[in-house]
Amino acid sequence: MHDNYLYNNITISGLPGSGSTTMLDSLREALKFDGWVGYSGGGYMREYAKKQGLDVEGDLHHSAGAYPDDFDLQVDMDMRNKLQTESRWILESWLSGFLAQQVPGTLKILMKCSDKSVRVDRIVNRDGVTPDKAIANMNYRYEVNAQKWRRMYKDQWQEWVVKPGTMRPSDPIDFWHQDLYDLVIDTFASNQQESLERVVHAITQKK
Repeated sequence: MHDNYLYNNITISGLPGSGSTTMLDSLREALKFDGWVGYSGGGYMREYAKKQGLDVEGDLHHSAGAYPDDFDLQVDMDMRNKLQTESRWILESWLSGFLAQQVPGTLKILMKCSDKSVRVDRIVNRDGVTPDKAIANMNYRYEVNAQKWRRMYKDQWQEWVVKPGTMRPSDPIDFWHQDLYDLVIDTFASNQQESLERVVHAITQKK
């Protein structure tokens, strides 16, 4: 598509059912001929584990509580380092946008879906579960992940978010607050193609 981009890397964050994985797949396809490479959080963790000689099986579709703090921290800091030192990465995970705070040249995208019933329906169709189970799992994963990450990253929140003035000291830690992001896309209001076009416009300023 283009030889020159306004950003070196892209992060995609969003809670389950928000459309973040769909955006990753769309960007992978749209940008593949220009050397962009995309990873989901689980895919990135698998690759990291292999490089470290660790035996991690399954699709890693898990809550953060399934792995020890030091392992998650190593993976997350490796992701941040990649954003700081390399280019043309598309990294999709719950925390990728937070990990990209104060990293120059990274477009931080927040995916959201303002209609909860649509989010639930997407999870039902993706995972083949009942709506009640989808809601229970969605709530459980959010609570477990958010609680662990608030504990793990309270110092980084101060350093990366509060000190630069993105959020106030009195604000609660919220890794998906829209002020942490460059582009917020509501997939209830925008379809897949419209959402993709907004991102392509942001990285190319295509008129």
